[in-house]
Amino acid sequence: MTEPATAVPELGTVHDLEEHRAARTGTAPVDLTKPTPAPAPPAAEVPGVAVEAVDRADNPLADWLTVPDAPVLPAWARSRASVIANVRAFGRLTWWHTRYHGFRAPKYLVKAVLLAARGFFRAAVGLWPTLSAQEHTATVRALRAQVKARPEDIDLAARLQAAHYARTRTRRWRFGAAAVTVATAAVGVALAPPVLQAGIAAAVFTPLAYLGRGKETRLLDQAAPPLKVEMSAQQLNDALRAAGLLKSGGGKDDKDLPKVHCTMGPVRDGRGWAVIFDMPRGGGKTASDVLAKREVIAQELGVDEIQVIMSRVRAAKGGNAGRVSMWVADDDPYLGTPNPSPLEKAEKFSIWEPVPFGQDARGNRISVPVMWQSMFFGGLPRRGKTFTQRLLTAAGLLDPYVRHYIADGKGGADWMPMKAVAHRLVMGAEDDAIEALKAMLRELLAEMERRFALLRDLPTSVCPEGKLTPEIMVKYNLPVIFVTIDELQEYFTAMEREDREQVINDLCRVSRRGPAAGFISNFASQRPDAESVPPKLREIITIRYSTQVVDRTSSDMVLGKGKAAQGADASVLSEDHKGVGVLVTGPASYVTVRADYLDGPAFAALCRKGRALRETAGQLTGDAAGDVTAAADAAGLSVPAIVSDVLEVMRHSPRMFTTDLLAGLVNLDEDVYGDFNAERLAAELEEAGVKRTSKQVKISGANGAGYQRRDIEAAVPAEILLSVGR
Repeated sequence: MTEPATAVPELGTVHDLEEHRAARTGTAPVDLTKPTPAPAPPAAEVPGVAVEAVDRADNPLADWLTVPDAPVLPAWARSRASVIANVRAFGRLTWWHTRYHGFRAPKYLVKAVLLAARGFFRAAVGLWPTLSAQEHTATVRALRAQVKARPEDIDLAARLQAAHYARTRTRRWRFGAAAVTVATAAVGVALAPPVLQAGIAAAVFTPLAYLGRGKETRLLDQAAPPLKVEMSAQQLNDALRAAGLLKSGGGKDDKDLPKVHCTMGPVRDGRGWAVIFDMPRGGGKTASDVLAKREVIAQELGVDEIQVIMSRVRAAKGGNAGRVSMWVADDDPYLGTPNPSPLEKAEKFSIWEPVPFGQDARGNRISVPVMWQSMFFGGLPRRGKTFTQRLLTAAGLLDPYVRHYIADGKGGADWMPMKAVAHRLVMGAEDDAIEALKAMLRELLAEMERRFALLRDLPTSVCPEGKLTPEIMVKYNLPVIFVTIDELQEYFTAMEREDREQVINDLCRVSRRGPAAGFISNFASQRPDAESVPPKLREIITIRYSTQVVDRTSSDMVLGKGKAAQGADASVLSEDHKGVGVLVTGPASYVTVRADYLDGPAFAALCRKGRALRETAGQLTGDAAGDVTAAADAAGLSVPAIVSDVLEVMRHSPRMFTTDLLAGLVNLDEDVYGDFNAERLAAELEEAGVKRTSKQVKISGANGAGYQRRDIEAAVPAEILLSVGR
């Protein structure tokens, strides 16, 4: 009976790596749990083992031909961006030194003259023994002493006379030669062209100045380079060791201490140093431990923690649990002139594309994808929180198929330009505004359910994932709904408990289920504690951004629990970092961003541009379609400011008491309306053309002095009322 033939494996067969190595080296892997096997045959003789020609055991050049797993180029030359960054850094350093020493050129000239004078003196002192023939002088003096002792020695006297003659003759010749040389040089220099004179002077001046220098005397000042941080592998190891991330010496030699392995750098990268390193194995420290010690590492490197940018290098980029990417800036990378938003000059924008948001510390562009997302902005007042939140809403202004729902609990002027575009606009946190917010949420939930019912009925060929698509959006007129609510805490603190719970549940439903139906949530608040913004709403938000906060606890409230320990800590920002915040886009993804700048006038211009786009596309709906002041602005007509502001305050009310109207106007613009009273308000409105049909209004069964909204609207030009259907 014959033995079955050994089958040759097909492509895709998995081979044992140890067997492959053993076949190439001629040795078998050792397994102490098994008896020593018989010597294995060469790999070429083992059926079914596919080995490359170079790795064959019978190839005597196998080891020599093995390509080392090491980069060919140095770290700074492996990418075009790195080469450019290092060349620019060298150029900046050269230019700085040029200016530094250029300003000190007069000082260096005086110093060089003094050194040359000292050098001339030293040269003269050194040449004097030769010019004065001191070697003969010593002989003459010795002979004179002998002659005095033995005056009768005629031969000794003759020798003294001969020596004296030799001394005087040599001295005359040397002094004469020196005088002729100096005179000839002086005449030659005087007759030479100016350029040659300068060259000769430099040729004489330079060695004299060099001769005049001392051990501690330097011609040039020792300039400190503009780089505040000069990172090296040794400094990095010392900093990590001081932070307790590497074992300390304990009297051992430095070469025996554990050190990090730098896979890149340290190298210059823009206006800072970049390094990627692996924590040594056996120490029990991971990349997460390094990120948690950011402040200590910064202190050991001699910089502020805002200058240290660290992150883990994940496996997708060739990293591991102990690999850290660190960039240390020369100075604070978030100060300077703000960067204008690209949206300011854009004519159109698709909300399906990532929104340009800002720049990181290295100047890289940061964009935020908002589709299928919900966003939360937090931080201290007057740190640019609202300006940053408006960036994402502003992107939706340039897409006519975006329908805006806006609520501003503060009721100030930040969001007022949205009246030209917003389908629903709620301003303030008074009772009527709270009722308008509740009605807006009910409308959103009804629209969401209607959309889900429509998407469920569509065939999979049209709606394969059960979600809104750009094609469905246009075909079925389902524009993306952008829900923006600023100062959430104002609404929650002003509501009764039952209303508050209902609003929170409605917002959670919009944030949790809405994205699939094309809903984008964009919320903002100050320090979001359990009272102002409950955790069950915060925890379902996918994208978070925090400007400066008071401590790490507040930072975690905005960005998520434990984010500060991972390095996403907004408390390290200072009051100078306006418009700067920490952006968290995922469980392990964060970056400190300097947001683009979009001021109030530019935002208002985008709102007017958005209104024109919607009018052209037939997408101007809701409050914006019936807003008389927005229509007047778009038509270029003038409406008295007092009329426009009163209509804004009465946006949610057909009638309002005078006291409430005055309070709303002060909240809208305290500088203008802070001194108004009932008499002045009535006079200003009468001058603007308002004719009151009644000076008393009835609200909730109570009568009082007040105004009817229809009386205010009657003072608006008739063509504007016609354009909005009134």
